[in-house]
Amino acid sequence: MKCSVFIATSADGYIATPDGGVDWLDTAGNLEADMGSEDMGFEFFMDSVDCMIMGRKCMDVLSNMNLTSVEWPYGDTRIVVLSNTVKEPPTNLQGKVEMYSGNIQDLIIKLESCGLTHAYIDGGSTITSFINLELINEMTITKVPVLLGEGIPLFGKINKNVKLENAKASVFPNDFIQVKYSVNYL
Repeated sequence: MKCSVFIATSADGYIATPDGGVDWLDTAGNLEADMGSEDMGFEFFMDSVDCMIMGRKCMDVLSNMNLTSVEWPYGDTRIVVLSNTVKEPPTNLQGKVEMYSGNIQDLIIKLESCGLTHAYIDGGSTITSFINLELINEMTITKVPVLLGEGIPLFGKINKNVKLENAKASVFPNDFIQVKYSVNYL
């Protein structure tokens, strides 16, 4: 199964404030920029995946957003949430996500047996776990022009060097910079 990351970070590499906040995503960059219908490739990316795997903290952030069905960005994509402690999703995410505890490689095999071929991996700890298992194939990282100074980093401890190759960069009118890489495990 192909596993891809599509995520935004502050310019200093954080995906959230220390308390898990991501409000800075809506206030950073050139707010006057004419983005037209530009969504920085998110819809195209979502059309390429058939499932999503996220960590529990990511699910909590999503739950706290209390998105309406119109605001829900994932359509009917199957979403699996990794957690060894939480067995049921929050009420507002029931029917939208399923919980999983267990071996990540077993989960990938299970999803492949259902005919799924491309997973969106989200959440710092989850992304780090997938990298350490050498499961991530490509990463799209959007640098948001803000310095948080502290927070939750995109990557945790990586077990060995990972080479990022074939960089393709895009600069958007709002001053966000996006780089897509293929991943090569040395």
